[in-house]
Amino acid sequence: MAITQEMIQSLRQDYRAASFNESDADKNPIKQFEKWFEAAIEAQIYEPNVMTLATADKNGKPNARMVLLKGFDEKGFNFYTNYLSNKGKELKKNPQACLVFFWGELERQVRIEGKVEKLDKETSEAYFNSRPKESQIGAIASPQSQVIANRAVLETKFEELTASYQDKNIAKPAHWGGYIVKPTSIEFWQGRTSRLHDRIKYDLINGKWQKNRLAP
Repeated sequence: MAITQEMIQSLRQDYRAASFNESDADKNPIKQFEKWFEAAIEAQIYEPNVMTLATADKNGKPNARMVLLKGFDEKGFNFYTNYLSNKGKELKKNPQACLVFFWGELERQVRIEGKVEKLDKETSEAYFNSRPKESQIGAIASPQSQVIANRAVLETKFEELTASYQDKNIAKPAHWGGYIVKPTSIEFWQGRTSRLHDRIKYDLINGKWQKNRLAP
């Protein structure tokens, strides 16, 4: 099948699954996120905790990738990675980020902006220790974001470490751990017919959340 410009332009979906009004939205955006996240789990969406993490370097050049949400509460949203990766280096220079969740089956999107801080060592160690041993070894074996000669480099290193740690516990490496995105704004998007989508945005102003409807 030949893909044409006209074919791409004709791709569209008229969203009719639900509506989202100000009266339906919780006063607390974290609780509202919890409701939508629970709905995504109940809908059996594949990996509902997948989110886009967007960062920028010190010059404002943007970058984005998919990562996994590994916890959230009133303080913020957590994920784990290699501190020496591109995203780790960007967050060190510019500790701001945007998270985006898209649950297509529910015709919903959540966009979160906020400041980023490293999680404390104890929290990162607790999560690392809960991971399968293969994932722990993978975190050590991979020099994330660095150029490597070929896949064999990774596989050889993984096999060597697997043999080395066969009967040993694995300590969290110093270059790996968690971040928390402390939200300053959270927007909930519900697809609606005729592109008149519902958008409810919360902004943290003087320590309190203010809620407004945005035009689609």
